[in-house]
Amino acid sequence: MSDPTPVIDDLREESEELDALVARLSPEQWTLTTPAPGWTIAHQIAHLAWTDRSALLAVTDEDGFRVLVEQALAAPDRYVDDGAEEGARRAPAELLAVWREGRAALDKALRESAPGARFPWYGPPMAAASMATARLMETWAHGLDIADTLGVTRPPTDRLRHIARIGVRARDFAYATHGLTPPAEPFRVELTAPGGELWSYGPEGADQRVTGPALDFCLLATQRAHRADLALRAEGPDADRWLDIAQAFAGPPGAGRPPGTGRPPRGEGQ
Repeated sequence: MSDPTPVIDDLREESEELDALVARLSPEQWTLTTPAPGWTIAHQIAHLAWTDRSALLAVTDEDGFRVLVEQALAAPDRYVDDGAEEGARRAPAELLAVWREGRAALDKALRESAPGARFPWYGPPMAAASMATARLMETWAHGLDIADTLGVTRPPTDRLRHIARIGVRARDFAYATHGLTPPAEPFRVELTAPGGELWSYGPEGADQRVTGPALDFCLLATQRAHRADLALRAEGPDADRWLDIAQAFAGPPGAGRPPGTGRPPRGEGQ
């Protein structure tokens, strides 16, 4: 049973860095269009606030969360966008306050959750550590969209290890959500961390392998960059196919980003 405290701490740190970036924005900047089609900076923060509320309900009110799932099933094509649109109508100061209150409540709920507890989600049920990892992944990805919009470089940190891990573990889910049968054999994944060390997953002697910078793998798994723009290498046909469909998030596969649209500047060690 893993201790969720380290990833909850990293989620808090990731959120605080993004908070510091948006807290100083003018009202006009909150309306800037981000790389996500139709989403402004306000939509990005509204989505984080909305998803934090969903996660809080999953942890503290299973019946309340079940209502959210029913709403999602009733409007699968609009559910996420509608939630972001509703929140983006708030004044920036109000939206910022809602986001702060929601993530603080979720932080407290995750830290106080019973050891070994599992919570419902839009995908498979998750433990506290997995829930925090999913929230960190989204915070980083949507924060990246905001930073790109503002022309701000956010150097990669070792917090990416959580996103890389969930991306690797979601391999079979990525195949299934594309209607494909997951390979029976595990892959070997070797990623170069921002600090230069190697993060490795899977058996060392596996025939199917993926190698490259951890930042690039996280960009791919969160669909923030196209594979063609990343320095990831696949060995074996199954591993090569995985890089075309990898996703670290629950729900249906998104459209992703088209090739040639650029990628965030590389930080030290990348």
